[in-house]
Amino acid sequence: MAMIPDQDMEFLRERFSEEMRDPVTIIAFTKKAQDQEGAGLVCEFCTETQRIVDELADLSDKINVECREFSPDSQIVKDLGVDKLPALVVQGPKEGSVKYYGIPGGFEFSSLVEDIVDASRGSTDLSEDVKEKVRGIQRDTHIQVFMTPTCPYCPSAVRIAHQMAIENPDFIKADAIEASEFPHLVSKYELSAVPTIVINEKVQFEGALTDDEFADQVVLALAA
Repeated sequence: MAMIPDQDMEFLRERFSEEMRDPVTIIAFTKKAQDQEGAGLVCEFCTETQRIVDELADLSDKINVECREFSPDSQIVKDLGVDKLPALVVQGPKEGSVKYYGIPGGFEFSSLVEDIVDASRGSTDLSEDVKEKVRGIQRDTHIQVFMTPTCPYCPSAVRIAHQMAIENPDFIKADAIEASEFPHLVSKYELSAVPTIVINEKVQFEGALTDDEFADQVVLALAA
């Protein structure tokens, strides 16, 4: 059974054909079930996540999927800063850092589709004022958006964070993290709601904001 419903496939095929410009690579980090025991890194939804991106790749010749077996000692894992599974890294020509940790299901599937289109274009639909704020950030900035697939407000937060990373790939990294798959992080950051946005390891705010408000929060966090 396909992960992407049949009724959505033709729509996505047409959209990718009309809106994608340059090729996009999705690097999928997974771990075989038999290799997880004793490795300290469990990947409950690796198989399903791999199937989703493989099905997306079948819808456009501009979507390439690289399957990688996770190893903490591999150079690409170190270079991309991957530390959880399953992990998806979406890269267009700018090769910015747009990541998903956990299965991109439910409402978050639409975020992944939008990210693919944005990465292909190398630009986003953020307002010009917000783009100016984002491009003005000259410090390493790590944005983590904790979400769940059933949260209708989470895709907006994920999208804005990822758009910021696409607009400023040299300084901004943005991760979408499926909270229920990583309970140790829920405990670490004392999360009580989604979306929750963590900037450079500090919880900054909860809930969905406009892109302008989100950018202001990032700038304030960096000034603190």
